Amino acid sequence: MLRLLLPFLLVSFASAQETLIRQMFDTATDTHVEVVALFSKPSSSGYFPVRVKIANNLKSERSIRLNFSTENDYSSNIRSSSSFGFSAPGGKTVIRDILVPLPPSAETYGSNVTLKVDLKGSLGETTSSVNANHDANQPSVLLSEKLFTPNASKLDAEAASKFGGGRYGGSNGFASKFSPGQMPDDWLAYSGYDSILLTDSDWTSMPAGARNAVLSWMRLGGQLFIHTTNSATPASLGLPTETSFGKIQMVSIPASLALDVSKTVDRVSTSSPIPSIKSSLLSDFNSSWPLQTLFGQKSFRYALFILILTVFGILVGPVNLFVFAKSGRRHRLFITTPLISLGASAILVGLIVLQDGFGGSGRRLVLMEVRPDGDQNAAFIHQEQISRTGVLTRSGFTVDTPAFFTPVPIATSPWARFTTSNAKGTFNLQPSGASIEASGDWFQSRSEQGHALSAVIPTRGRIEATPNPEQMVSTFDFPIETLFYTNDGKHWHRADKIETGKTFKLTPIEITMADPAITELGNAFTSRNAQLFKSVRDRAGHFIAVTDNAPAINTHPGVRWEETRTVITGPVVPLEQAQ
Repeated sequence: MLRLLLPFLLVSFASAQETLIRQMFDTATDTHVEVVALFSKPSSSGYFPVRVKIANNLKSERSIRLNFSTENDYSSNIRSSSSFGFSAPGGKTVIRDILVPLPPSAETYGSNVTLKVDLKGSLGETTSSVNANHDANQPSVLLSEKLFTPNASKLDAEAASKFGGGRYGGSNGFASKFSPGQMPDDWLAYSGYDSILLTDSDWTSMPAGARNAVLSWMRLGGQLFIHTTNSATPASLGLPTETSFGKIQMVSIPASLALDVSKTVDRVSTSSPIPSIKSSLLSDFNSSWPLQTLFGQKSFRYALFILILTVFGILVGPVNLFVFAKSGRRHRLFITTPLISLGASAILVGLIVLQDGFGGSGRRLVLMEVRPDGDQNAAFIHQEQISRTGVLTRSGFTVDTPAFFTPVPIATSPWARFTTSNAKGTFNLQPSGASIEASGDWFQSRSEQGHALSAVIPTRGRIEATPNPEQMVSTFDFPIETLFYTNDGKHWHRADKIETGKTFKLTPIEITMADPAITELGNAFTSRNAQLFKSVRDRAGHFIAVTDNAPAINTHPGVRWEETRTVITGPVVPLEQAQ
């Protein structure tokens, strides 16, 4: 009887994950390689979590390499690649989780993500792929297997009715499926998703590392919906009451686990004032981007280059033909023409260097939520940046912290290389421990480019209360220009020119004095980040600080950042905890 049931049990277990590759190398010893996608389909951006298993039951060490290539539009103009190597000693089984970077999206009508993986090495060679359609206005959703199984088809139909089908008539589907027990423990795995829907039992069955990763994703702006058939509460599930930029919502569900599909689709889309990640990346930066407006425009000197090309045409044509190599001396054309061309090229290069210089310049705007409470000691960061480059001597660089990192389509101009009307390029990311190696078209010579980044970094910086309720102290290792604080009685206060480790005094102010300045801070961001800031700006017992001296997520070292403006929010550490 057990033998009869075993195949069905194996199928049931396998359905929780999507197997990309199962390469059997030696059947006698069951030596094989498995490459399993932890989510059933990739999101439109961010990372795709993959679990790699090497069961090496041979006597000698074996090694493999997985080469990933991904595309993210229907014409294959936007690409990315990454590569991961693994070894397993003889007689050992090695299991590793990796995050495969996905390319950006810039097509306004939707996109098609195609991920291909090639297995190479001493355990055989094979290829596999997975893809997913994404409507431009449809949020990316993760749905637990327990909710997916009874509701997926109805949710897909409702989503198709609300958002439309795929570009070529295919279904985009409502959600990607996951198994709670196999959830990754890195928040970057969830960075391309807007909402996660699961049951309370799903939540408790998740590994502790995965729960912490989901909470980090939530604090950055994710929506976590926990469906319960009993009286479970956030407190009983160990969930925080303070959710930073994100949201946790408890949803009642019948014992059958049947969802109200209309309300569920609305809940992850229209009920939230915060734009989805995909729609934000597509529309927030390509017109009226406040940071780009502040950065200003640079005119393209058409007249100068037309003049040089005109002179070159005269020299290489009639002057060359009738003066330098006139009749009887035509053989000189083989010398004079290359020399004239080289001279014109040298002049053009010289003018470009004189006009644009080497490297580039730019501006950055950072929204940061600092959480010293609950032993988190972490900062949750959203960063916008725009830059204009001259001559770059290299395209590769290192992002100094693991981050969600994507180019954004900006307004069309002679300098813009990545726009909704001209979206193409190769954007490679290679995770490497505590950093990411980037190469390709992230920064190009004589170009304007915009980027969006998000990260979670450790920090001990915070604002602490003191025995004097009118005074506080900052442990941030940089000065703060201005700080606003609202106490438990919703009374506003202000302080200026705050230095590290020095007590500063709070001055009571009316809300009419605080509101215009705080509103101006929010209006400096894109629509999504402005909404995230709006959701946290009026919390009692919290502060809003502004500084031009905080560190940001560093990208290309050739770009000189003229200004890095940082808006910091978070709770004030109470006296008993500060001591």
